[in-house]
Amino acid sequence: MAETENIPSGEQQPQPVAAAAPAAPAAPEGKRDFRDQRGGQRGRGGRPGGRRPSDNDKGGDDLAEKVVFINRSSKVVKGGRRFKFSALVVVGDKKGRVGIALGKAAEVADAIKRGGELARAKMQAVSLKDATIPHEVYCTYGGAKILLRPASPGTGIIAGKTVRSVLESAGVKDILTKSLGSKNAANVVKATLNGLLSLRTREQIYQSRGLEIKKVSAPKAPEAVAA
Repeated sequence: MAETENIPSGEQQPQPVAAAAPAAPAAPEGKRDFRDQRGGQRGRGGRPGGRRPSDNDKGGDDLAEKVVFINRSSKVVKGGRRFKFSALVVVGDKKGRVGIALGKAAEVADAIKRGGELARAKMQAVSLKDATIPHEVYCTYGGAKILLRPASPGTGIIAGKTVRSVLESAGVKDILTKSLGSKNAANVVKATLNGLLSLRTREQIYQSRGLEIKKVSAPKAPEAVAA
């Protein structure tokens, strides 16, 4: 017969102890644990998905930023070559204000950021007539020569990518252009900006001369002679 152990009536029978759950592995030293308290995965930028907030995510900032070209320069030093980058950036609100600037830095992203900041500080107002320019203008800068002509609605921007970046940022939608000189991007952009700054509307010309614009009424139709 199996042996039985007598337990006094006043004592409780001991309960079996449950095995402890294995502890979660600790994050290696030198690395951050990006899991939040709810168990979700959070990115390095502090937002779900790991997206970093960019400089263009500012509320109320509707400026269009375009990078025209990026140039790399090198300097030979004792330890080897040291590279630097320059970025030509065009910024505009597409409502008649545009600015250009050249940003320089040791990294491409920093050069673009610096150029955008300088271009925002150098924005200037240009005179437009609806979606085109008020009159034809011929502008030069260095060896670059640009011809700008107004166009009828629906024509679009007939221009190369360098001139187009300035015109789109300024808010021009219908225009005819022709590049007649150097193809250097910096000179072409500056020549285009000089041409836009030299534009004057009819009201501005009359105001500078101290004249008033007289409104001409349409001629009245002749009255019908009774028979």
